[in-house]
Amino acid sequence: MQKKKNSRLVAAEIVSQWFVDRRFPDRQLAKVEHDHAFIMEVVNGVVRNHNILQWLEQGMVPKEPDPFFKAVLYVGLYQLLFMERVEEYAAINETVDAAKGRPGGEGNAKMINAVLRRAQRETDQIFDELKRQPDHIRLSHPDFMLQRWGRQYGEVETRKLAEWNNQPPETILRVEQTVISSTDFLTKMAAADIDLELHPFSDREKFYILPRGLSVRKLPGYAEGWFTVQDPATSIAVDLLRPFPGESVLDACAAPGGKTAILASRMKGEGELVAMDLHDDRMAVLKENMDRLSLDWVELIQGDARAPQKVLGDRTFDAILLDVPCLNTGVLRRRIDARWRVNSNRLKAIAEVQYSLLSACAELLKEDGRIVYSTCSLEAEENEDLIARWVREHPGFSKTKAKKTFPPKSGTDGAFAAVIRREAL
Repeated sequence: MQKKKNSRLVAAEIVSQWFVDRRFPDRQLAKVEHDHAFIMEVVNGVVRNHNILQWLEQGMVPKEPDPFFKAVLYVGLYQLLFMERVEEYAAINETVDAAKGRPGGEGNAKMINAVLRRAQRETDQIFDELKRQPDHIRLSHPDFMLQRWGRQYGEVETRKLAEWNNQPPETILRVEQTVISSTDFLTKMAAADIDLELHPFSDREKFYILPRGLSVRKLPGYAEGWFTVQDPATSIAVDLLRPFPGESVLDACAAPGGKTAILASRMKGEGELVAMDLHDDRMAVLKENMDRLSLDWVELIQGDARAPQKVLGDRTFDAILLDVPCLNTGVLRRRIDARWRVNSNRLKAIAEVQYSLLSACAELLKEDGRIVYSTCSLEAEENEDLIARWVREHPGFSKTKAKKTFPPKSGTDGAFAAVIRREAL
């Protein structure tokens, strides 16, 4: 039988890869078979607290280590300073062992051991000193991002937002009320000794907070399609779109399918609902979710929303939901690495893509049809500014309504959605 790999080593290898090429940690974590929950917490914690750990490294290590040994060091520091349930001797000894076996391992293992033992001795002093550091270190966010938010929301709200982003995300279930009533759903969960809390953002849709540590796929009703996993903010765009039974509706960037499911519920199985996405892996997830929810009447089409006529031909729609790719600054709790990929160039580039998506999909609207443009971003260039410019440059279209959620106030992910209507000729 093959010996189980040191879990600290597995975490360090994933973090090291992220240091080198910023490869999404979640894709690497999906391949982990043993100690998945522990490794995921360590990797996400290291990525989330990168600026704090870098500040510690620069103050404790004379020469910057190679990426792998830096990753091992950060894995150890994160356990000691931020994980209460980990025994300190294990955090130190097994992390030091993870450094061995690589060229230069013995020398780096000694360095890592010394730094970790110093951090163990000086924990209170470290946190006292951390309180006096600038916000970009103390809150572990890019200074560029904090300055932008400070201008838009003010310093107090910016700090609240950064603190929100640094909390582990909740798992939230939306009840598929076309399959099971929320009352029956709660009864079934209670029978399985699962106590759910109603999310305060719930209204027409019922969202429940799942206790930590439970596997979604093992919950009662998962295979039967009783629920979807999604944040309440996902309902905003559908609420603004207001799809009706019998209409023709396009979900232009549909995967993983949470909003598609709400659209289908509102339409009661009547009319035409097309769910489209571009990439093979995303289409596979979309299909899996539609199958689990028994939404076989939803038409799935693979295509590029920047050129939708290539797969949709001359079809037009009463309503279109366009949930565009974005910088994800409203969901940094869940997209752990996204904060480190935000910069001026990426913001400009993504806004150009978003503008072209809106232009292409708006052409598919019938007279007096409406399109809801939505993001999970907080940046005005992706939201309010983009919509204002697009409407100004496209006669015959007008913005009728918009809504935005700010996580510390809404208790949800950050989201923006705006309704644009095509005027009748």
